[in-house]
Amino acid sequence: MASPLVAQDQSQAIRDVPSGQSLRLSEVLIDTVGSDSWLRFRFLAPQIARDGGDMTYSAAEADFLYLCDRFARQYIDEFELETDVIAISMMDRPVPFGQSDAQATQFFEVFRIADDSCVWEGL
Repeated sequence: MASPLVAQDQSQAIRDVPSGQSLRLSEVLIDTVGSDSWLRFRFLAPQIARDGGDMTYSAAEADFLYLCDRFARQYIDEFELETDVIAISMMDRPVPFGQSDAQATQFFEVFRIADDSCVWEGL
């Protein structure tokens, strides 16, 4: 079961991602999958919505590495955390972790840190 961590100011939009979409940090969770420690950074991304959104996965793809390298790694340093895996997710609406919502659009990518940078894991 994932446990919440202290999050930065969630009301502040993140606008400097490569796609230009506006994101908000929803929550940061920590849990264990097998023997690996996972940090999950969950972002609200209204523009990825199937109905009314204008952001495709292809258009948002570069945002994942950006968020890992520029946001998640700084967060890890700031809060002195350790992790094996960083999961970045975008959702068009709040969806409780571990629950499904057939109406929600969600994108995910997973990374490990190697040589002081994020390396895509590919699920």
